Amino acid sequence: MIKHVLNIGILAHVDAGKTSLTERLLFETGVIDRLGSVDDGNTQTDSGEIERRRGITIRTAVASFTLGDLRVNLVDTPGHADFVAEVERALGVLDGAVLVLSAVEGVQPHTRVLMKTLRRLRLPTLLFVNKIDRSGAREHDLLADIRRRLAPSCVPLNTVDGIGGRAAVTRPLGDPYAAAEVLAERDDELLELLVDGKTPDHGTVRAALARQCGDGVAHPVLFGSAITGQGLPELLDGVAELFPAVPRIAEEGTATGTATGTVFAIERAASGEKVAYVRLRAGVLRVREPLTFYRGQRQSGDDGGNGRAGQVYEGRLTALSVAGAPGEAQAVAGDIVKVWGVPEVRVGDRLGEPGPASQAHFTPPGLETVVRPRVPGQEPRLHAALLALAEQDPLIGTRTLAGGDTSVLLYGEVQKEVIGETLARDFGVEADFEPSRPVYFERPAGTGEAVEEIQRQGRNDFMATVGLRVEPAPRGSGVGYRLEVDLGSLPQAFHRAIEESVRAALREGPHGWPVTDVLVTLTRTGYSSPVTVAADFRGRTRVVLARALRRAGTVVYEPCHRFEAEVPLEAFGPVTAQLAGWGGVLSEAHRRGEAWVLEGEIPAAAVHEVERRLPGLSHGEGVWWSEPSGDRRLK
Repeated sequence: MIKHVLNIGILAHVDAGKTSLTERLLFETGVIDRLGSVDDGNTQTDSGEIERRRGITIRTAVASFTLGDLRVNLVDTPGHADFVAEVERALGVLDGAVLVLSAVEGVQPHTRVLMKTLRRLRLPTLLFVNKIDRSGAREHDLLADIRRRLAPSCVPLNTVDGIGGRAAVTRPLGDPYAAAEVLAERDDELLELLVDGKTPDHGTVRAALARQCGDGVAHPVLFGSAITGQGLPELLDGVAELFPAVPRIAEEGTATGTATGTVFAIERAASGEKVAYVRLRAGVLRVREPLTFYRGQRQSGDDGGNGRAGQVYEGRLTALSVAGAPGEAQAVAGDIVKVWGVPEVRVGDRLGEPGPASQAHFTPPGLETVVRPRVPGQEPRLHAALLALAEQDPLIGTRTLAGGDTSVLLYGEVQKEVIGETLARDFGVEADFEPSRPVYFERPAGTGEAVEEIQRQGRNDFMATVGLRVEPAPRGSGVGYRLEVDLGSLPQAFHRAIEESVRAALREGPHGWPVTDVLVTLTRTGYSSPVTVAADFRGRTRVVLARALRRAGTVVYEPCHRFEAEVPLEAFGPVTAQLAGWGGVLSEAHRRGEAWVLEGEIPAAAVHEVERRLPGLSHGEGVWWSEPSGDRRLK
């Protein structure tokens, strides 16, 4: 009987062997009887045609195996930075993570980004150093790199004999003293033993490691090979012993309580019906029960009750499938479950209770491309297909530009290629993409007001009165909307039409970019009953808002990243010159051994180009890391 469940993610820089490791774990635990290959396109988790052809993971996949009375749900996430949105969604439903490194390539740029995020979230993380059987594989100097660049409190649990060859084998580290030294910084019992000159026994050290790993402050390290299977028994032991599992009550009728959870992925069944992946946090979920979902979060404030509430909708569960136990009739806390019967569901929605404001763990898309159908007349079909894709991937948005064109937000060119292939294969629309351009945004420079009254004489296009004031709002606040008129001055449908039109119109400001950090106040209203309809307010609101924005003025800003680059001594000049050419501003440079460490700020739009060009500028030895760090006025 399954008593506990554990949801862990497999994360890595691209080509570190993440999907191969997932395949090996399923093989070692008896889920599959033969190993698939990424090169052959027959792995379990890369099931999509594009994934198999390209040999990369694009969509998050869930596979399950059991270790005694523990069910482990394995979430295989993309390693390519262009698909970081998939990783973003997975992090919110995990109990732990296995971060995969290559013993040959070592600590790579995206590895550092992932590890910084995992440490910030205090998510229990085990590091698996893969490819010990490859030529050029390293152990001791790679451990030093891990301590310096990834996790100062890392604890190696095994070592390798014959590293770098096909005969490489792993063996456990027998002496617990070195691990105790690392763990003693946060464990008074271990510290006391070491001060007294005593060596703690293996069980004491292992228990301390489990506590600190569970708290996300110490990180076990295991060496192995997904190809040969070396290190896999130790990895499975580490997953079972060091990660905090969720107790599970699975007997029919024994679990109670309202089901709460988070939707982290959407897929379409062959019939076209939506299927949602939900991580249950509490309660029990059964077929035919009514479900309540919340989108966004409920906000409170001193606006007289005019705060905007998150959207609420209901559905009735028609079918469910529990990961690892598809035949079970119910899902309980800790389970990952696929649910049918909720056509409105979207990624990020909360089941059973409204959620807090979501926090992005990675930078939002920094590129935008205009996409058009190759066959004239397919514009509506293309637009609908793009909206469907964006629904599955909330960090990849679309917007309609002036003139009717549709733009798509992107992380990189590989993602653009995949979107094009998906449009052709799944929606039957061949599309052409313009060259990608950076994503900018506008902020109001001052305050501006405008009003349009109903004209009783002469021709009037909109039988509605609307007055609006726009003014700057605090940085990071987004779009705010409030009333300076009595809520009863208009029917609720008209108020809703005005607010929706304001938010839609702000997607494209005077300079063509979305307007943010702005507060819009409704200052005047009026209508003529029964002639006025909601469409009058929608049309008039756009006209009035555009005039108010012109009077306030807007300034265009570009998002920036704080960066750290490590380059060989001889590459200092070429790299710094190129960074300046990309708009980077260097704030600090210092020596670290035989390398320069450069720190500064650079436009987000240049980050992908830096990552592409840095290997050539640094003879393949440069390491790059960056994270969002605000913005600056576009010159």
